[in-house]
Amino acid sequence: QVQLVESGGGLVQPGGSLRLSCAASGSILSIYTMAWYRQAPGKQRDLVAAITSGGNPNYADSVKGRFTISRDNAKTVSLQMNSLKPEDTAVYYCNVELVLRATMTRTIWWGQGTQVTVSS
Repeated sequence: QVQLVESGGGLVQPGGSLRLSCAASGSILSIYTMAWYRQAPGKQRDLVAAITSGGNPNYADSVKGRFTISRDNAKTVSLQMNSLKPEDTAVYYCNVELVLRATMTRTIWWGQGTQVTVSS
């Protein structure tokens, strides 16, 4: 029904940059908030950044001023990550609130996750 395809993870040195993207496809009627979460080993999954359908972003305090979330189009969200730190190392998950044509109800979908490793 819905596919969320993430890309852009990898290994980067401290102070470096990466850009994550997530593209939604399928029988989607509308998309509301799109977000990125991350989960480090042994820790809970936490919100990194979110952006509403109107383009209003919000960020975790730990990434403010370093990360920028954007909606490239109605079905794609990106996360530009600058000045990366070792503590940013985690699996990053795309999260999308949408309405399926088949059900006409709001549901939350998750991507498969992409690894980001910040290390020298």
